[in-house]
Amino acid sequence: MKPHHVAAFLVLIASAIWIFTGEFSSVGSATSEDEASTTVLARQESEEAANPRALQTVGVATIPSLNHARSVRISGITEADKKINVTARTAGVIEELKVKQGDVVKQGDLILTLFPEGRDVALASAEQSLEQAKIDFDAKETLVERGTLPRIMLDQARSTLRASESQVESAKAEMERLNIVAAFDGVIDALMVEQGGSVEGGTPIATLISLDPIIGVGEVNESDLAIVAVGEKADLRLVTGESVSGVVRFISREAQPNTRTFTVEIEIPNPDLSIPAGMTSEVILRGEPVLATPVPRSIVTLGNTGELGIRSIDQDNKVVFHPIDIVDDSTGALILGGIPKDARIIVSGQNLVTEGQSVEPSELDPETIERLVAEVRNQVEDQ
Repeated sequence: MKPHHVAAFLVLIASAIWIFTGEFSSVGSATSEDEASTTVLARQESEEAANPRALQTVGVATIPSLNHARSVRISGITEADKKINVTARTAGVIEELKVKQGDVVKQGDLILTLFPEGRDVALASAEQSLEQAKIDFDAKETLVERGTLPRIMLDQARSTLRASESQVESAKAEMERLNIVAAFDGVIDALMVEQGGSVEGGTPIATLISLDPIIGVGEVNESDLAIVAVGEKADLRLVTGESVSGVVRFISREAQPNTRTFTVEIEIPNPDLSIPAGMTSEVILRGEPVLATPVPRSIVTLGNTGELGIRSIDQDNKVVFHPIDIVDDSTGALILGGIPKDARIIVSGQNLVTEGQSVEPSELDPETIERLVAEVRNQVEDQ
C-alpha cells in the first residue's frame, strides 16, 4: 500500500472516532441539562411550599351609612310672584301722584288721582235728579193708591227712577276711575308718568311687582323629573352665596320643545323683600331620602365585567365586588347606594386586587374613618 493511501486511511479512522466521540458527548450533555433543570424546579417548588407568597395588603374601612336625599341642581333665576302694568282707566290730567319709584304699597293704596274735569258736577247732578225722581215716584204711588191717577203714570215714574239710579251709578264709576289704586301688596318697580301729565284710557302708569313670596324658576331634565314633586322642600342658592329654602309649587306638564326640559317653580318666603326678581340662582331639588354610604370618589373602580362599583372584603378576607347606584355626588365625594350595611370597604389598593382574591386587610383607625366621613359629608353638603 502506498504511503499516501495509508495516510488517507488514518485520517478517515481519526475523523470517524472524533465524530462518534462528539455525538455521544452531546447526548450526555443534554441529559445532564434536563436533570439539572428538573432538580432546580423541584427545589423552587419545595421552597414555595415552605414559604408561600405574601398576600396583597389593602386598606379597609367600615363607613357608616346615612339617610340621604338625592339632589338635583339646575341653573335658575328669581321672579316676582305677581307682576302687572297699572294703567289709567279713563282719560284725564294727573292731579296728584301719590307714589314714587321703589315705594312699597299695600293692596288698595292710592297711586294717583286725576282731575275730575266736570265728573264731580255730573255726579252731583245725577244724584239731584235721582232725588227728584224718588219724590215724583212716591207722590204718584200715593195718587194711584187713592185711585185719582192711572197706574200707567206710576209705571212711567218707576222707569224714570230706575234711569236716574243708573245715571248715578255711572257717574260714581266715572269718579272712581279717577283714582288708581294698587291691586295687591308689592313694590312700584317702574313709574311711567309725572304729576300734571295727561293720560288716556289704557295708558301705562306704573309696574307693580309682588316679591313676597319670591319665586325661583328653573328647567329640570326629563331624566330627573321623577324626583321632583309639588309640595316637596327645595333650596335656592343665590349668586350672592346666600341660601334660602322653600317648596315646589309648580311643575310644568309639557316639556320645552327645544330643550326637552320642564319648568319648575320654587316658592320662597321673602317678607323683608331682600331678594330681588331677576337674580341668577341655583335651584336645588331633593328627592326622597334613601339609605346610602358616603365615600371618597377615588375608591370607585370597575369590576371584571366593566361595571362601576366598589370592592370590599368578606369574613374570609376575600375580595367582593358591589355594583353601585350614585345617589348624589360632588367634586371629591360620592353618596352611593347598593353597598351592604357594615361592609368592609377597600379604600386603598382596590385596583390591585380582583374578586375572589385573598388579601391582607389593614383596618383604618376609627378616628381616620370619622374624619373621612366628615370630609365626605361636608363636600356633598357644600355643593
